[in-house]
Amino acid sequence: MTANNSRKPVGRVAAAVRSWLGISFDLTNEQAWSSMGGYRVAGVKVSTGSAMQVSAVWACVRLISETIATLPLTLFEKTSAGKIPASRHPLHFVIHDQPNTDSTAAVFWEAMVAAMLLRGVGRAEKLMSAGQVIGLAFLNPDRTTKARDSRGNLEYRYTDKSGRQRVIPRSRIWEVPGFTLDGECGVSVIQYGAKVFGNAIAADEAASKTFTNGMLQTVYYKVASFLKKDQRDEFRRNVMGTIERGETPLLEGGTEAGTLGINPADAQLLESRGFSVQEVCRWFRVPPWMVGHTETSTSWGTGIESQMIGFLTFTLAPWLRRIEQAIRKDLLSPAEGQRFYAKFAVEGLLRADSAARASFYSVMVNNGIMTRDEVRELEDREPMGGNAAVLTVQSAMVPLDALGGTNTTDAETRAALRAQLGLDQFRNGKG
Repeated sequence: MTANNSRKPVGRVAAAVRSWLGISFDLTNEQAWSSMGGYRVAGVKVSTGSAMQVSAVWACVRLISETIATLPLTLFEKTSAGKIPASRHPLHFVIHDQPNTDSTAAVFWEAMVAAMLLRGVGRAEKLMSAGQVIGLAFLNPDRTTKARDSRGNLEYRYTDKSGRQRVIPRSRIWEVPGFTLDGECGVSVIQYGAKVFGNAIAADEAASKTFTNGMLQTVYYKVASFLKKDQRDEFRRNVMGTIERGETPLLEGGTEAGTLGINPADAQLLESRGFSVQEVCRWFRVPPWMVGHTETSTSWGTGIESQMIGFLTFTLAPWLRRIEQAIRKDLLSPAEGQRFYAKFAVEGLLRADSAARASFYSVMVNNGIMTRDEVRELEDREPMGGNAAVLTVQSAMVPLDALGGTNTTDAETRAALRAQLGLDQFRNGKG
């Protein structure tokens, strides 16, 4: 009985909301939620749902969110011997493999980054156990609202997929803001870019209507005399419909057909749509060629590696840094934040150019910056251990005045090498 009574208020609230929003609104329909709110620009409504129907917006959001979601995110621990993966820490499994029972890490990060791109903030509910974060549940921005309780404390109200609303305290909310103007709240791209997205939507709708009408503008007909009602009806059936369908009509009795206005080529409709693509890409800081718009060239270099470095540096790096710092700030305790930190592995983005990758590894190993096992790890190969885990350098470099000398002793050679390279391995006769 108690359970039935507890459900009745929810049902009444849901019915009231449906009545207020319209009988067709479904509280469990994601598309209906994404179409709420928005802004009206250029005669069209701009919301998250309508903006994502623009191919350029869809492509930019997918490119950034999917790329970040596929980058390995690892929790590291700082030790006296250097950094090591903290694979046994509970948070590592959450951010690297599975944030909750219903989604994988890739799906979760896709949703978080997409929310940051479009709405200015990505939110997730922290699933806690004994004061430790053991999971993260993504919160749809369209279903989340902020409110103040009777004491003035900030809380969040979230409507789940069943239509039931629940209250989540601020301490259980994890927020990752996007680009911000006040240092606290991320700005909504949908709000600030409403004009650009509205013009893009309007251009798509105009192009659709133009193609639907057979690429013709408004057609007028000129006849030699006034027509009777039955003649007009027959004219509409046999002549007007034929022309508007793009067919060749038979015009009799001095009838002429013409067009009002200008044709699509003169109006540069396709050029306008192409400009909209560039404008959308500018808002998301994505090179147009990366979303299939190849009419313009990129200034980020000619090789794939140069272009990927530019995309990583100017587009992805700010989002990666925000997520990494938010994890350390809000998902780790202050004491743990001194020992652990999260880091995305971006080397995989540069693996397309095998020659450049091999040259990079060679320089890093030969100069004692990386070990061979570290290189093998980046290439997803098993470590060899032993000397493969030791930093090495090229030891063939000697002072010019020592070349070909017959009076140079071994001790003098070792001293010269030590002065030249400054390496400890030449001490105590270990050279």
